[in-house]
Amino acid sequence: MENYKILIVEDERQMSMFIEMELTHEGYKVDVVYDGIEGLKNAEANEYDVILLDVMLPGLNGIEVCKKIRQFSYVPIIMLTAKSNISDKVLGLDAGANDYLPKPFAIEELLARIRVHTREKGLKNMLDEIKVKDIVMNNKTHQVWRSGKEIELTKKEYDLLETLLVNKNVVLTRDQLIKSVWGHDYSGYNNVVDVFIRYLRSKIDDGFENKLITTIRGVGYVIKAD
Repeated sequence: MENYKILIVEDERQMSMFIEMELTHEGYKVDVVYDGIEGLKNAEANEYDVILLDVMLPGLNGIEVCKKIRQFSYVPIIMLTAKSNISDKVLGLDAGANDYLPKPFAIEELLARIRVHTREKGLKNMLDEIKVKDIVMNNKTHQVWRSGKEIELTKKEYDLLETLLVNKNVVLTRDQLIKSVWGHDYSGYNNVVDVFIRYLRSKIDDGFENKLITTIRGVGYVIKAD
């Protein structure tokens, strides 16, 4: 698994041991902690490829841990929780989580989710700087410029723009964008992509003569490199 390193933040000892055993068997390097404060300390002190983060944690709950991690890192975070209603999912995703897996889950599904996020992370790391037309995105500093002007984006706006830039000239459906930006298990508002496209356009297209984001009616969105 190319020495991918994973942090498990889970206070249920039996479950954390089981996940650790399965991940180790698959070739991952694994650290395990059992409360939110230790999870945050480990995330600050080490570089991980994926963090598995339980919501209900002693010391500091998973939502707060996720928010604090997002202040210094864009590491993929998969939330693990016994709660499966939509409001809890939205809280986790709004806090900056990339994915959401309700308990109980099959270990095969967790492994598949991890593979998706390590694959995406590997691709993004290869593309330290993305240039399309007059827009430049730096994946190391998480800064974006258009025509030399720096554009301030939220985490989700940045992820959405990055997905469109990496897939330039490819029309992405709303479902594809949701899976890439909000995670495979997202079940919130159906128009979330349209809402965030509007937010993004207001920042990278308004005030510029040439518009970057093109709507393909009935299909989705694309940034054309030509």
